[in-house]
Amino acid sequence: MKHGFVKSSPLFFKLISRSMYAAVASLMLLAALIPAPLQEQANPAVTPNPAKSAWFLLWIQELVSWSRLMIYPVILLAGLFLLLPWLPAGTRIHRACWFPSELRSITAITVILVIAIWALTVVALFFRGINWSFSY
Repeated sequence: MKHGFVKSSPLFFKLISRSMYAAVASLMLLAALIPAPLQEQANPAVTPNPAKSAWFLLWIQELVSWSRLMIYPVILLAGLFLLLPWLPAGTRIHRACWFPSELRSITAITVILVIAIWALTVVALFFRGINWSFSY
C-alpha cells in the first residue's frame, strides 16, 4: 500500500453511489408519505394533546419522555457518530469492502443504534396518544 491509499474497484464505488441514491430516494419518499405532525399556528390558550415533533425527531422526544436526563445519551450518541471515522485508529484496512471483519464491533454498534432509533420513532409516531400515554 503506497501513499495511504486503500485498494478498491470501480464496482465498489458504483455500489456506494447506488446505495446513496437509494437512501436519498427512500428518505424523500418517507418525507412525502409521512407528513410531519405540524399543527396550525401556535395558540397559547390551546395546547394540542399530544404535541409531537417532526417524525425525524420523535425518537428524541420518546427518550426525553422517559426522563429529562435522557438528552445526554442523545448528545453522546451525536458525538459518537461525529467521531466514527476516527474510532478504529489502530486498524488498517487494506482493501475496500462492505462490513469489514476488522470493524465488526463498530458496524454492530452502528446497526443496533440505527434499529433502536427506528423503533423509538415508530413507537412515538404510532403508539403515543393523549397525555403521551402508550396506546395501541
